[in-house]
Amino acid sequence: MKQLLAKDGWNVTQATLSRDLRDLGVVRVPSEAGSRYMLPEMVSDEAKPSLDGLLPQLFSRIDGVSELIVLHTRPGGAQPISEAIDSQGWSEVIGTIGGENTILIICRSTEARAALTRRLLDLARVP
Repeated sequence: MKQLLAKDGWNVTQATLSRDLRDLGVVRVPSEAGSRYMLPEMVSDEAKPSLDGLLPQLFSRIDGVSELIVLHTRPGGAQPISEAIDSQGWSEVIGTIGGENTILIICRSTEARAALTRRLLDLARVP
């Protein structure tokens, strides 16, 4: 996107562009043609990517302590994965907080954290 803006005479840094997109509420959505930027209301429930489709593409690493999981993604991957986790309705999850490439997942217990970590690793296809 930065290159497209530069072609039109707009010289911006990646940090400024990312911050402006976040402030506007724009989300990055994977599609068959690659990632696209859209407003959340433009993404229908049927078109929202599934967690098992997102995690293998965007997963970086995962760690946790006590009832907390920190899931790291590729840049721009945290928001769609966080939303997909929230939409699962899993009883182990109290909630998520997603940044640009990091998600904090709050679990109900340490046992729930361990089970959810394994489930996320399986979905990400990490041995």
